[in-house]
Amino acid sequence: MTVPVSASRRTPQVIAVVGPTAAGKSDLAVGLARHLGGEIVNADSMQLYAGMDIGTAKLTPAERRGVPHHLLDVWDVTVAANVADYQRLARAEIDRLLAAGRVPVLVGGSGLYVRAALDVMEFPGTDPAVRARLEAELADRGPGVLHARLGVTDPDAARAILPSNGRRLVRALEVIEITGRPFTAHLPGHEAVYDTLQIGVDVARPELDARITDRVDRMWEAGLVDEVRALEAAGLREGRTASRALGYQQVLAALAGECAEDVARAETVRATKRFARRQDSWFRRDPRVHWLGGGAADRAELTSSALALLERAVTA
Repeated sequence: MTVPVSASRRTPQVIAVVGPTAAGKSDLAVGLARHLGGEIVNADSMQLYAGMDIGTAKLTPAERRGVPHHLLDVWDVTVAANVADYQRLARAEIDRLLAAGRVPVLVGGSGLYVRAALDVMEFPGTDPAVRARLEAELADRGPGVLHARLGVTDPDAARAILPSNGRRLVRALEVIEITGRPFTAHLPGHEAVYDTLQIGVDVARPELDARITDRVDRMWEAGLVDEVRALEAAGLREGRTASRALGYQQVLAALAGECAEDVARAETVRATKRFARRQDSWFRRDPRVHWLGGGAADRAELTSSALALLERAVTA
């Protein structure tokens, strides 16, 4: 069983590579794992879904360069994501790797998933009746009403959750109702479960925006529309989480005739840029993250800079 670590610095047990989408996290994680004799533990919520490969920029077997990757392709697209389930899976993998003398390298841009894996974080239960009532209200009146109510009961949570994210709004209001406490009171602090070195990959906004545009173009060229069409036949539209993934949501709209494909493509670029900004803001709030430049001029040096950072952490 994992227990919170003390404040004293020891050799990090876990390396975490975090930051916004398209910053180069996956390549850095593979480089570190190869150097340290480690293995990758995925912390990208959408890469947990089987078949969602192109739109999530999942590394191909060749790009993994022989490094074992864990917690990819775990869920069917019809399964609703559950952070508590992910926490259980991630800690089991981390503990197994540590017991085997391997270095777990956690990598991903899903901030809550990273925190769930690494920090003390408990999840309130659910109440099916409360959940059903809130979901019915969401369907009847839309997310704006729920977001306005959350703004009154928990302003911090309302600022952190997009007004359009009905699933998270329902969960926040459910937790408030069944616990009598603000939803934000249940979010993790900075009490770690593992000795962890967190490395953030920092890319200047203009370059990151250009990378995102290029990545979306490459996804379309690689067959994202066909991937979504195949997943649609497997139940993607019924998946409350997977159907809202960046790129997949937009392509589903195009396939339904709600917009032209070029509009879906442009909206994927815009939505991904907005998402990258939110990711960056999330990780910037954590003072434990050590930021390294991941710009084009720095990419060749990124792994060596990360290894130097690790060496300093070990000798500090």
